[in-house]
Amino acid sequence: MSDNPSAEPWQRTVVLPSERGTSRLVTDDLLEQLGLYGWPQDEIFGIHLAAEEALVNAAVHGNKLDPAKRVHVECHVSPDLVRLTVTDEGPGFDPEAVPDCTRAERLEFPSGRGVMLMRSFMTRVEYNPRGNSVVLEKRRGVAPSPAE
Repeated sequence: MSDNPSAEPWQRTVVLPSERGTSRLVTDDLLEQLGLYGWPQDEIFGIHLAAEEALVNAAVHGNKLDPAKRVHVECHVSPDLVRLTVTDEGPGFDPEAVPDCTRAERLEFPSGRGVMLMRSFMTRVEYNPRGNSVVLEKRRGVAPSPAE
């Protein structure tokens, strides 16, 4: 638990340019807050990896690195819950149509790993119907749900 379990949740809303490397503008603060709330290092690792994947996917795949488009991010960190919402301005996609990257015939292809990693480390991964926004949630001490 954190040193101050009654502390107010940390929240941040930020709009990022669709450029490589801008995810650090969110992840650096996120990692700091996770440490302040006393999250275990193994969970911080997974949250960081999932957040990085969502942010990079939004800029690169969603917005196609279009300088006119932005990535919208909402963060919430408390002693027991992390919620990150990442929305791009692209057309969206169908997450169920992403091929299973763990199948033998897909091991050589890089696509699909980000979605798989997010699902592997977070307790909830939910896309909006358009497929251009994802909510990542991690409940402290709760294992991710097995992929369907």
